Amino acid sequence: MSGISKAPRQRLVLAILLAVWASVSHALTFDEALRIAEDRASELKGRQNTVTAARAARVSAGELPDPKLVMGVDNLPVQGSEAWNSTRDFMTMQRIGVMQEITNGDKRDAARRLAEANVARAGAELEIERLAVKRQTLLAWLRVYFLQQQRALLDEIDSENHLLDTAVTARLSSGQGKGGDSLQYRQEVIALEDRRDDLEQNLAKARADLARWVGPAANEPLTGTPPAYAPSPEHLRHDLDRHPDLAVFTVQQASAQAEVAMAEAAKKSDWGVELDYQHRGPAFGDMVSVQFTFDLPVFAQSRQNPQIAARQQELERVSAERETMVRKHTAELESMLAELGALARQIERINREWLPLGQQKLDLTLAAYRTGREPLTTVLDARRFLIDTRMKRIDLEARRTAVETELRYLSEEIQP
Repeated sequence: MSGISKAPRQRLVLAILLAVWASVSHALTFDEALRIAEDRASELKGRQNTVTAARAARVSAGELPDPKLVMGVDNLPVQGSEAWNSTRDFMTMQRIGVMQEITNGDKRDAARRLAEANVARAGAELEIERLAVKRQTLLAWLRVYFLQQQRALLDEIDSENHLLDTAVTARLSSGQGKGGDSLQYRQEVIALEDRRDDLEQNLAKARADLARWVGPAANEPLTGTPPAYAPSPEHLRHDLDRHPDLAVFTVQQASAQAEVAMAEAAKKSDWGVELDYQHRGPAFGDMVSVQFTFDLPVFAQSRQNPQIAARQQELERVSAERETMVRKHTAELESMLAELGALARQIERINREWLPLGQQKLDLTLAAYRTGREPLTTVLDARRFLIDTRMKRIDLEARRTAVETELRYLSEEIQP
């Protein structure tokens, strides 16, 4: 019988171990969330298609146009006894040849530069999108992480309720407590349940936001801690020009400069060459003809110059937008650095002063209540203050980590 009784216990232990292993093995770490988000982001796939298209277009940039096949009949009579006869008149010729247009070198070079700039721009935009996906995934992961911490805090508070429950019951049993104490305590418990419901709602919304990036994995429990990041204000200020949102303007400027060069190259003449073989009637010899054609950009004031001016204005627009973006990010950087400093001081103050004071006040009021020197309301107020302070500390840590994430994004660099 002892051997038989051990088997169910062994199976139960094995089942528990498997359940624990499964929960741990399927926990979603920060690094795993980033990997999943990058693999499944449709935004990145679309940007990658743009890069592939730009590279494909670069192959033919600056190449000469395709040659043209020329076929026709020259000097065909339309009157007299030889009308519509292609073999009797010595001037009538059946012509076949090839024509090649030659684009001027400056225009072809500008086209190649523009294609290279388009590839660089597509690559920069892909990297910007990749950084944006990583940033949004991290922020979504952090929201779930800190809401889980607040839920764990509520669980801890629930487990501590028996201390207060014991004190209230003891006071009532001894006949020293007031009849409303149990009602006040029950109201406090209901208020915590309402608070938990609000927290669970926010947690569900946060998981839904995380699911946008990682899919069903968002429903898995999170594990690990947020990535550590210690931003250097001087480094951020010095390298702000290399921020991804600003780096893309570098390739935009290169593209605009190539378009200006292409517009300027239009003032130079393109040319073409045509080689024809001309077949005549049996009584006459065949002939070969060569001809050249040249563009004559003689109306530059009304054609090429306006296009050049338009492209130059576009180049100036890119420069102006870049300066606007620099000012915007500079203001954002200083604002976030100021907020980060304030958050760090508040968290340090809570840890050093508010939490110890709140815990001490709760202990004193609870001891005084047990001896009948303080009403239950005082205890509940002290307990509520301590709970609010602990919740606030998590909120502040969540905000600080979010600001650090934004600063981390500002410190990321791409090289177009």
